[in-house]
Amino acid sequence: MRLAVYLLLLFPVSAALAARPLGERLPPRLATWLLTLGAVVLAAASSLALGVLAITALIRFPLLARLADGRWSAQVAQRHDPASLSVGLLACAVLAATATAAAVMLWRRVRTLAASAAEAACMPGHDQLVVVEDPAAEAYALPGMPGRIVVSTGMLDALDTAEHEVLLAHERAHLTHHHYVFVAFTQLAAAANPFLRPLVPTVSYTVERWADESAATTVGDRRQVARTVGKAALAAKRTRARGWIPAAALGVLGRFTPAEPGPVPRRVAALLTPPLRGRTVLIAAIVALLLATALCAFEATRDLDTLLDLARHGAARHPAGTSPPHRPPAGGAAGAVVRPAGS
Repeated sequence: MRLAVYLLLLFPVSAALAARPLGERLPPRLATWLLTLGAVVLAAASSLALGVLAITALIRFPLLARLADGRWSAQVAQRHDPASLSVGLLACAVLAATATAAAVMLWRRVRTLAASAAEAACMPGHDQLVVVEDPAAEAYALPGMPGRIVVSTGMLDALDTAEHEVLLAHERAHLTHHHYVFVAFTQLAAAANPFLRPLVPTVSYTVERWADESAATTVGDRRQVARTVGKAALAAKRTRARGWIPAAALGVLGRFTPAEPGPVPRRVAALLTPPLRGRTVLIAAIVALLLATALCAFEATRDLDTLLDLARHGAARHPAGTSPPHRPPAGGAAGAVVRPAGS
């Protein structure tokens, strides 16, 4: 295979290195969309590259060619494929592992979302807001049909009336914009390609920033939102919040426990500055990476198609069970007769 197939395996590394800077420098809504789209495209492209390399290894085995009724020539495939057999076999193993990991992650995400929807449906009342008696300060949005906003009495006691409005605006943004979908797709992409794992915390951060900005637009006061986020985090830490929370939940504190270093200080700092604007250079760089990925994927599949054509033509020229005509070794006479040993 040419260089294109290997570039598809390297592009996710550059995305992983650039994920956090992009999440900090682009508007959160735009960053969330671009990072999620990039993660899915790069994961699919790297899986395609592994599949191409795996196929080039498998078609070299004469046994598989015979099982396929001699539809291709293993010898021709081996002669024309520049990739080594060991690389192809390694790609087979990696593809099997990543496909299994992606399937497991998909099953977990589907099961988690189903459990979230079931819990939301079982909550009392028909209002979107559900208040639970709990001294621990907690608030989160629970995806479902319909989604619910769960707030503890401990959180309500820790905030004043104006901050309640900010809190609810933040949680409504999670439900309105389906933020869990972005996180889930990024997790699935990271399962398919471990190099993309740094994008998961970055997208988790950008969806929280997106909800922060949505709340700031609703209440019209960025400093009020920053103050509410900070107070909610302190209240949760003080009351030892974060017991059992549904895995699909997104809340004002993000997807981190207060005892762990998380993005809350970065979110507060971002709210104390003017809203970010899209940077043309960064957007152009992301678009260029995605276009390069698409081009390399096209080249890799075209190379594979060319190799398969050569192998099929070789099989048609020399059907299974026959061998190509004998060619004398270099330096021998073209018409020389090969005599049996001992004659």
